[in-house]
Amino acid sequence: MNPDFWHDRWQQNQIGFHQQDINMHLQDYWPLQGVPEGGGVFVPLCGKSRDMLWLLSQGYRVLGVEISPIAVQGFFKEHDLEPRITKRGRFESWACEDLEILRGDFFHLTPDDMAGVTAVYDRASLVALPPAMRVDYVAQLTRLLAADTSVLLVSMEYPDQEMQGPPFSVTQGEVDSLYQSAFQVNLLASVDILKENDKLRSRGLTRMQEKVYQLIRRVS
Repeated sequence: MNPDFWHDRWQQNQIGFHQQDINMHLQDYWPLQGVPEGGGVFVPLCGKSRDMLWLLSQGYRVLGVEISPIAVQGFFKEHDLEPRITKRGRFESWACEDLEILRGDFFHLTPDDMAGVTAVYDRASLVALPPAMRVDYVAQLTRLLAADTSVLLVSMEYPDQEMQGPPFSVTQGEVDSLYQSAFQVNLLASVDILKENDKLRSRGLTRMQEKVYQLIRRVS
């Protein structure tokens, strides 16, 4: 899955992964992350997620990264925000007060880009990637994050043969396998979301759970 895939999805407005409402798991479980007010929160593959506005409203500084210019432009336009657009290394920085979105490739980030980040919110990043890329994604995240950085991860599980991702099914066993060498992995919640989602049932799914994890970066 190369960058052209995501450029095409945004160009064709095939963005079923974009949520209009603030994610309920973010609101319920973010307080457990213990991030101090004013702390920096990183949102990988952020799209134009409204969850970033919620994080801002809680007093955090937000750093997103997104490869699609359509998504970045759409976020600022839809919320009547006037960005300062500058060059930042290999990225184009779109910034407004305590929010900055780096337009470019997640895999081009360096630890210097993450200065001040004390937590990560991943609702639609890991599940957006096929298996081989998930390994690379976690390796990159591990390189980027300092010890004790907290990650709130929302993933989903469903029978692979019943739906072609993205979003992809990522089992609890795979989450453990991907993260446990560098992170402490804690399962916070497992929620059946199929019974309240007619669209998913119409696609032939017989089971879908959202799982919420807290990951703590270990000392290397």
